[in-house]
Amino acid sequence: MEKHDLVIIGGGPAGLAAAASARDNGIEDILIIERDEYLGGILNQCIHNGFGLHTFKEELTGPEYAQRFIDKVLEKNITYKLETIVLSVSKDREVTYMNEKEGCVTIEAGAVILAMGCRERPRGALGIPGYRPAGIYTAGTAQRMMNIEGKKVGKSVVILGSGDIGLIMARRMTLEGAKVHAVAEVMPYSGGLQRNIVQCLNDYDIPLYLSHTVSKIYGKTRVEGVDISEVDENRNVIPGTAIHYDCDTLLLSCGLIPENELSRMAGVDVSRVTNGPVVSDDLETSNPGIFACGNVLHVHDLVDFVSEEAARAGATAAKFIKNNGERQKTTDIKCSGGVRYTVPQKIAVNSMDDKVVVRFRVGSVFKQKKLSLYINGEKKISLPKQVMEPGKMEEMILLKKFFEGAGDCPEIEIKVED
Repeated sequence: MEKHDLVIIGGGPAGLAAAASARDNGIEDILIIERDEYLGGILNQCIHNGFGLHTFKEELTGPEYAQRFIDKVLEKNITYKLETIVLSVSKDREVTYMNEKEGCVTIEAGAVILAMGCRERPRGALGIPGYRPAGIYTAGTAQRMMNIEGKKVGKSVVILGSGDIGLIMARRMTLEGAKVHAVAEVMPYSGGLQRNIVQCLNDYDIPLYLSHTVSKIYGKTRVEGVDISEVDENRNVIPGTAIHYDCDTLLLSCGLIPENELSRMAGVDVSRVTNGPVVSDDLETSNPGIFACGNVLHVHDLVDFVSEEAARAGATAAKFIKNNGERQKTTDIKCSGGVRYTVPQKIAVNSMDDKVVVRFRVGSVFKQKKLSLYINGEKKISLPKQVMEPGKMEEMILLKKFFEGAGDCPEIEIKVED
């Protein structure tokens, strides 16, 4: 059986940053496994700018940002395999992969980092009535077809869902000469960043219909039109509210799902809220030596945060390999008052760094509220927040000094309150 100190599954921004960090922390035997034909992941099709402001203090396109980390991997002579599919990961960190040249190979890994990213929610999960004509794409598929394959997706477009990819594709298709009639969002708030609403919709006079969904698709061989209808608080279509648009293309931007089949196969605990692994502050899953980072944990707003998180995963995986798997006792972070989840979900108080960044999302729009941290029922910090919304990831920094005298396993709660 082949052996490697560290195996990283995924060669996107998370996997690349984790590999570079692990090498910087003394791990020489690293293998990156990527199923695509090139490194860089989803960033290769994100040709718009807005990346890198936090990491590199300059504005880059997606491919430019990815290339910075690809160059690091190449400079450090880190081994990688392309066009290689990971078939399974065991609890004992045995990774089985397959490719055209080698066939089926099993690796015994000292540690594994899960960095598989996420995928789009397909039409089948949305329950939209109508036939299945050509011209219905997820926004990411359309983005790849246009930006990598050079194909024109459609001329007359309606978009369902106001996720960031859908908003960006509204602008992209407009710039390519298509007419984007409208963006419909089933929730009463947008799922994308405010800056993307402004830059991709408002700047091009594209209307955004909140609390609306596609209620009917017309056409049998190719999309001929769609109805957009208002929905009630239970997301049921309100009769008599339909707006009809003649169009030849419907893009779906209805959420991203962490790519966690391999995580479940490895037997790690998976959160019902994020659909990603449950991790401690060192990004270790419930299985010793298996770490996770990036969008496979939860969907991030910015790739800069993915790289930051992945660098930590690489460093802590290196520490695990050097210390032969020493684990610390952890305590859960409790969410309340509208906080849906946190990442990490657990803290090892005795071994935590001087500060730990906890990222999370709220379940609805909150205005003029406070974000508070309680340890053993005592309020440690309370931060005023003008607006918190599900489309924007929030964060709180937990300082080690907050836990002085709190014991090995204190009660930790992050809460939205008046």
